[in-house]
Amino acid sequence: MSFLRLLSPREWFRAFVAWGRNSRHTYLMLLAVAVGALAGIGDVVFLWLLKSIQSLSWGGAWSMEWISSRPAWLILLVPTAGGVLVGLLVFYGAREAKGHGVPEVMEAVVVRSGVIRPRVVVVKFIASAITIGTGGSVGREGPIVQIGAALGSTIGQWFRLDGARLKTLVGCGAAAGIAATFNAPLAGALFAAEIVLLGEFGVGQFSPIVISSVLATVISRNDLGNEPAFVVPQHELVSFWELGFYAFLGLASGVVAHLFVKVLYWSEDFFDGIRIRQQWILPSVGGLMLGTLGIFAPQVLGGGYETITNALSGNLPLTLLLALVGLKLIATSITLGSGASGGIFAPSLYLGAMTGGLVGEFAHFLFPSLVAGSGAYALVGMGAVVAAGTRAPLTAILIIFELTSDYKLILPLMGSCIIATLVASRLNRESIYTLKLVQRGIELFQGHEKSVLRSMHVSEVMHHDPATVRFDEPLGHVIQEVTQNPRGIYYVVDDDLCLRGVIMLADLRRSLPSVNALSDLIVAEDLIHEELPCLTPQQDLDVAMKLFGGKDWEELPVVQSKESRKLLGGLSRQALMGAYNQELTRRDMTAGMFSGIAATEAGDVALGGDYLLSELAVPPALVGRSLRELDVRTRFGVQVLLVRRVSEQGKRREIVAGPDTVLEAGDRLVLLGREEALKPLRHLQVDGDA
Repeated sequence: MSFLRLLSPREWFRAFVAWGRNSRHTYLMLLAVAVGALAGIGDVVFLWLLKSIQSLSWGGAWSMEWISSRPAWLILLVPTAGGVLVGLLVFYGAREAKGHGVPEVMEAVVVRSGVIRPRVVVVKFIASAITIGTGGSVGREGPIVQIGAALGSTIGQWFRLDGARLKTLVGCGAAAGIAATFNAPLAGALFAAEIVLLGEFGVGQFSPIVISSVLATVISRNDLGNEPAFVVPQHELVSFWELGFYAFLGLASGVVAHLFVKVLYWSEDFFDGIRIRQQWILPSVGGLMLGTLGIFAPQVLGGGYETITNALSGNLPLTLLLALVGLKLIATSITLGSGASGGIFAPSLYLGAMTGGLVGEFAHFLFPSLVAGSGAYALVGMGAVVAAGTRAPLTAILIIFELTSDYKLILPLMGSCIIATLVASRLNRESIYTLKLVQRGIELFQGHEKSVLRSMHVSEVMHHDPATVRFDEPLGHVIQEVTQNPRGIYYVVDDDLCLRGVIMLADLRRSLPSVNALSDLIVAEDLIHEELPCLTPQQDLDVAMKLFGGKDWEELPVVQSKESRKLLGGLSRQALMGAYNQELTRRDMTAGMFSGIAATEAGDVALGGDYLLSELAVPPALVGRSLRELDVRTRFGVQVLLVRRVSEQGKRREIVAGPDTVLEAGDRLVLLGREEALKPLRHLQVDGDA
C-alpha cells in the first residue's frame, strides 16, 4: 500500500494504460462511463448556456408569446448579431463546427478511424448555443452529438485506443448526446449504432454505447427532470380505415423530407458559391434573412418545441400548418446554409408535426367520425419525416416512443415510417447526413476502397517518363528502342507529343521472326492499339480502377486533355494498387498517430508497418540548430512531429515542428520512423557527434 501511495499521477496514468492493453473490454467500459458522464454534464451546461443567451438576447424567457411581442427591429437585429459572432468563432476556431455536425462525425469514423480535433468541443459548444439562443432555426441535438463524439474521441486519443475502439468511443459520445438531449437512452444508443457507426456493431461495441447512453440520461434527468420532451395528449387508432390516411401521410412525409434535403443543400451550395474573402460574414447575412422571416412568422425561430407541442395538441389551424411547413424548411436551410451551427433533428420533427397535422386536419374534415384528431397525425408525422430524412426508421420509431411516452399508435407509426423511408430512398439514394459526405467523395455504402480511391488523383501516382516512339519510325528502329529500353508498353506520338496509340511488347514479339524482311516496310503506326482509353491528371483513381477492370491493361496513358491528347506520362496498374495500399496504411497510421502521440512519454508506440512513435531528448550536438539546417528527414529517415519544451517558469508546451524551429537544451522530440532509422539518433544521444 505504501508503494501505491508513492506513485505519481503520471505513473498512475501509465499503469492504467498498460492494464488496458490486457483488459480491453473492461477498459473500454470504464472509458465509456467517463464519456457518458461528461456528455451528460455537457448537455446540462449547454442547456444552461443556451437559456442564458436566449434570456440575454431577447430580454426575457423564450416563448412564442414573448417573441411575438418584441419589436421588429429586435427580431432583425438579434439573429444578425448572432450570425456575426458565430461566423467569427467558426471561421477562426474550427470550421468543421459549422453545419449540423453529424456528417463530420460520420466522416471521422469512416476516414480517420474516429479522430476528431479536441478544439471542436469548445467551438461547437459555444457556436451552437449562440445560434439557437439568438433564434437560429435549428436544434440542439446535432451539436450535442458532435460534442459528445469529440469528447469520446479526445478521451480515446488520450488513453491511446486503437482505431476500432476509438470509433466505438466516438459512438458512445454520440449516443450519450442524443440520450441526454431527448431523455431517450434507447433511442440514443440505436442512433449511434444505426447512423454514426453505419450499422456495423456487435455486443462488444454496443455494450459500452448503452452504458454511455444510460449514464448521460441519468445525469440529465437528475438536473432537468424526468419529463418527456413533448407533452402529448392521449391518442389512439380510432378505426382501421385510418391506416389509409396514415399511409398517405407516409408518402407526404417522404416527399417533405426529400424537399428538405434538396433545399438545405441548395442553400449550402448557394452560400458556398459567394466568393468573398471575409467568409465569416455569411452567417450574419443568413441571420438577417432569418430575422425577416421571423417578423412575419416567429414560429420558425429557434428549435420550435412550443410550436410542435401545439401541433400535437391539435391547436394549429390548417392554413398555419401549411405555411409553417414551407417557412420552417426555408428558415432552417438559410440558418445552416449560411454557415451557422445547429442540428437538423428538431427541424425534422417540426416539419413532420406540421405535415402530419395538415394531413390530419384534412382527414378529419372528410371523415370526422372515423378519424382521430390532427394531433395523432402530427405525432406519427414527426417519426415519418425523421425516418425519411435520416434513413433510420428504427431510430425514428423508438425516439417517438421515448419523446412522447405514447405507445398506442405503434401500427400507424411503423407503417408511415417505413413508407416515408422507401419514398425518400426512391427520390434520392442518400440521406440528409450521407449526401454531404458523397459530395466530398466519401461513399459510405459502396465500399471503403471507393472512398479511398476517390480521394486520390491520377496526378499523384502517374509517372512522367513514358517510353515513346515516333509514328513513322520503321519496325527495325522500334525493335532497337525496345532492346535498349525494355518496357511493357510504348506510346506512339507525333512531333507535338500527341498520342496516336500504343504498342504492346507482345505485339512486337510476334513481329520478330519477320523483322529482317519487314524492317523498312512497317512503321510504328501500323502496330498501334487505338482503342486504349486515356486518363487525365485531374481524374480520381476510382475512374482509373474501373478502366483497368474493364480490360487486361497493365498501363494507361495520361494526357493533358481528351481533346489535345498531348502525352504527359502513364499510370500502371501496379502503381495504382501500390498507392491504394499505401493510402490505407497511412490512414491507419494517422488514426494510431493521433491517439499515440500522448503515449510517447511512456515509451515507443507501434503504429504498424514497422513504424514507431518515439520521444527522444535532443542530443547536445543538435542544440541551437534549426530543423531546416539539420535536415533530419533526409539524414536519418525520420520525421519530427513535435518539440516538447519546458519554459523557465516550468510550464510545458508542445510545438508543431517546422523548418525554422530551433532546438534548445532540454527539448524532447516526438519522432515518427522505422526502428532502424531511429537507432542512429539514439546513439547520437550517447555519442554526441552530429
